[in-house]
Amino acid sequence: MDWGSVTAEDLMDALREVDWSSPPRPFSEFFSRFTLPRSFPKWNSRLKCNLYYYRTNYFILVVVILGLGFVRRPLALIAAALTALSIAFLNDSFAGTFSEKVTRTVRRVSPHLAAKMRPPLTPVIRGRPSAKRAIYICGRRRWVFVSIFSTVSILLWLLSCGLLIVLWAFSIGLLATVLHASFRTPNLKARLNTFREEFRQVWRNYSDL
Repeated sequence: MDWGSVTAEDLMDALREVDWSSPPRPFSEFFSRFTLPRSFPKWNSRLKCNLYYYRTNYFILVVVILGLGFVRRPLALIAAALTALSIAFLNDSFAGTFSEKVTRTVRRVSPHLAAKMRPPLTPVIRGRPSAKRAIYICGRRRWVFVSIFSTVSILLWLLSCGLLIVLWAFSIGLLATVLHASFRTPNLKARLNTFREEFRQVWRNYSDL
């Protein structure tokens, strides 16, 4: 996969659709080898490749930095957790897995309530969905949960008076992510992973025909 030809929009779409439930890469691999990029195209390609390959590590890194900034502020910690959860809901795989686990847990207590939490069926015409599949969480559209969790987290940020601290902590987390992705040399595993994802995308497009 030529990461130099991948746009920022394509990268965001890939991060939204890819499975985030995979465990993070080992620390021995994450902090293995660092080199300076030879040119701007090389840096651009390396940045996108590492952001995609080490996505789980970067997410944990930002959450840990946010947590360290609010060790003495319980409300801020809750706000950080809700913010991270609202961002994670934007990923299709995470939203579907979360909804399935919650529905399965509720089914043990109230099967009738769990039946109402099922997503509506998408009409199928000639073997293909009639429209693009919408993402539902516990029977409601995804944006409902994202809006609720985001609103509550903002209120908790204001109550904890930690909005300025979170901006600093989030900026440090983003800076650490960009620096690591810029200087971490993509290894063979990263290249093979991108080839595998490219094959899956081609196969998905072929199966939709």
